[in-house]
Amino acid sequence: MPAVICPLSIVPVRKESNDRSEMITQWLFGETAEVLVRGEKWSLLRFDHDGYEGWVDNKQIAECATPNFDPDLRVIDQSTIVDLGERQVYLPYGAVLPFYEDGTILWQGHRMPVQAVTNHRPDLERVDLLELYLHPFLGASYLWGGRTPWGVDCSGLVQMIFILMGIYLPRDAGQQADEGEAVDLLDLSEPGDLAFFENAEGAIVHVGIILTRSEEGDLRIVHASGHVRIDKLDQQGIYNEEEKRYTHKLRTVRRVL
Repeated sequence: MPAVICPLSIVPVRKESNDRSEMITQWLFGETAEVLVRGEKWSLLRFDHDGYEGWVDNKQIAECATPNFDPDLRVIDQSTIVDLGERQVYLPYGAVLPFYEDGTILWQGHRMPVQAVTNHRPDLERVDLLELYLHPFLGASYLWGGRTPWGVDCSGLVQMIFILMGIYLPRDAGQQADEGEAVDLLDLSEPGDLAFFENAEGAIVHVGIILTRSEEGDLRIVHASGHVRIDKLDQQGIYNEEEKRYTHKLRTVRRVL
């Protein structure tokens, strides 16, 4: 099937082929996909970066002769604009720079100039990369299906941080819980480990990233709940100091390398 590329800043991906359908994820500039079903107005896409599937309006799709597979170079500043000739596109945090080199990207067979800060940081340890890539997300509003600092959900936050570190995870928390290896004891967890949380029926419904301990020695976790926030974590789950209660029940911890 043909390959396509996202030509706009952020494109909503729908569960069904209409504008009123639930947004299940977002497609960022420069990310590529395979067309599974091509309809008159909508196409069902499978995204190259995570294998996720969803419907996108045909007016928000561009054909692509050269799919951009991982590892991608992605934008990690929030002020990048690319001039594509007929229009300018604001590149959101995490957008792909297709075949970026010498200050240009490859777009529709042409080299287009763009100046951007990228996620090429091979000399930093994971804990430093976490701090670097998380900062723009802190305080971001919760948005179901979101993947950027303009709005993000819990698994979208985890997926984007790990993509920026060069690790490609599935889109949803339940899928992410199958990745990596189990950490048997919470006290053995390390910064960058993923903590998963369950609902009353035992289904995994939430995920966050374990950070370095606080000055008091408490484990900390960053997650999207209302907004992207940092809370305490223990064997019971996430404890919200403001509300003086546990908000999420811990199920398991996984380490993805």
